[in-house]
Amino acid sequence: MSIFDEKIKLNNGLEIPKLALGVWEIDDDKVADAVKSAVDIGYRHIDTAQAYGNERGVGEGVRNASVPRDQIFVNSKVAAEHKDYDSAAKSIDETLSKMKLDYLDMMIIHNPQPWKEVNQSNDRHFEGNLEAWRALEDAVKAGKLKTIGVSSFEKDDLDNLIKNSDTKPAVNQVQVHIGDTPMDIIKYSQDNDIAVEAFSPVAHGAAMNDPQIKKMAEKYNVSVPQLCIRYDWQLNTIVLPKSANPDHMKANAEIDFEISAEDMKTLEQINQMDYGDASVFPVFGGKL
Repeated sequence: MSIFDEKIKLNNGLEIPKLALGVWEIDDDKVADAVKSAVDIGYRHIDTAQAYGNERGVGEGVRNASVPRDQIFVNSKVAAEHKDYDSAAKSIDETLSKMKLDYLDMMIIHNPQPWKEVNQSNDRHFEGNLEAWRALEDAVKAGKLKTIGVSSFEKDDLDNLIKNSDTKPAVNQVQVHIGDTPMDIIKYSQDNDIAVEAFSPVAHGAAMNDPQIKKMAEKYNVSVPQLCIRYDWQLNTIVLPKSANPDHMKANAEIDFEISAEDMKTLEQINQMDYGDASVFPVFGGKL
């Protein structure tokens, strides 16, 4: 079975391809070509967000891809700032009209906190997230979305939705990479039948410069990105490596090797990653 055919069954019975193309920081006018190339290579799962400013181009790429729309799993994210029903609902409709798609396979809340509060505030916006969640639930009922989930949600954030709504999140998309492996939330999500998606598997490029990771990649005779993607894969997460380069997309899918249990443990112990320029982003510890 090809890597591209591997899927995880979500808690509502839908299947999600375990390898996805992430498109953060790919410009709207270049992303359609990236999506089309990815589909030609074999990718069947594309992950974008309102905040990326490239939904229009992703929609174009999906509509003009070499396989039918219903064979591509498309996800976007409600911007982290939408913490009330009306603005969240309106944003879902705007996404569909920008992408010129009749439905999305999934849409998720991008962060429990508005970005300018991430790393700066303890307010988890429980009420606001329930409001945004209700907008997502209603979009599922209206046939606009097939399934819904969340991103960067901690235990209390998940519990808030599980206890106070009719729909359990299908996924929790969290940052998981060698150097930052949040086993507690991975385990809590998976134990609650919420699939984990791993964003920034190569630590926004920072893994490329880490001597321990480089050494381990050499041991397996693979590239650093391949080692990083395989690491997340073996944690049973859905992995979202980002690339606009077809050669990289292809290489990112060549992960048909096994990291030993012992080496997985060693890699899990690595922490503290120097994110370089990327450290300005809240997901990498920065503050807006």
